[in-house]
Amino acid sequence: MTTEQPGGPTVLRILLGSQLRRLREAAGISRDDAGYTIRASGSKISRLELGRVGFKERDVADLLSLYGVEDDQERVALLSLARQANQPGWWHTYSDLLPSWFEVYVGLEEAATLIRTYEVQFVPGLLQTEEYARAVMRLGHPGAAHEEIDRRVHLRMQRQRILQSPNQPKLWVVVDEAALRRPIGGPDVMRTQLKRLIDVTDMTDVVLQAIPFRFGGHAAEGGAFSILRFPDPDLPDVVYVEQLTSALYLDKTEDVDQYITAMEQLCVASAPPKRTRAILAEMLKEL
Repeated sequence: MTTEQPGGPTVLRILLGSQLRRLREAAGISRDDAGYTIRASGSKISRLELGRVGFKERDVADLLSLYGVEDDQERVALLSLARQANQPGWWHTYSDLLPSWFEVYVGLEEAATLIRTYEVQFVPGLLQTEEYARAVMRLGHPGAAHEEIDRRVHLRMQRQRILQSPNQPKLWVVVDEAALRRPIGGPDVMRTQLKRLIDVTDMTDVVLQAIPFRFGGHAAEGGAFSILRFPDPDLPDVVYVEQLTSALYLDKTEDVDQYITAMEQLCVASAPPKRTRAILAEMLKEL
């Protein structure tokens, strides 16, 4: 087992949690018994195994002993992974702005190799221009000070760096025509945003499709969602569904499969990328 693992701390926690779960199950030990060993509850073990909370190295060491892991190399690797998983991500400096449920998503997004997203209200955050993002932030935080809005916009722009990173993910975006026509920030802002999306259609690792109104109903009328896939085979796909004050993270196979099916149906129902570029150009002429 290597001590060098891909991804940010969020994914490392999930990876370590999944490895600890397998070790516990192989040893035939219940969550409650494991929790007792580290002076915690079975529900705490569940959260650890899902990567929802941080790890104490002492707890990991105690669990490894309980699970019968005596090989020095394996113990060192897992304890090193625990240390890496506890390192703050770059977004930690924005923790006063980010709700905890969204911090998890930023970490997952940072480590994904494939991000498939459907959006119905706004242009997806990873493709927003700075001024469009500023208008969105003002809508969502109408009472915020100018400095806070600046920081929120900067955070969004920082997230977009993954599209230029050496390990950039494949981004596959399906956007409802409603999001493309909604005049966020006014005509000038939308003009620049549409130009940005037209430029995006030339990017090798980005696929952009629009769903014109004329296509009628489709498979994802329930709302926006994203599906993230990771490089490590031990990490399951995760579906992210954002709500007004919280978010759902779904990783059960049966849930993920339904969303993957819906996304595939959306891709089939949407205009292909070349036609989407033409649709964007037509919208730009109308402004």
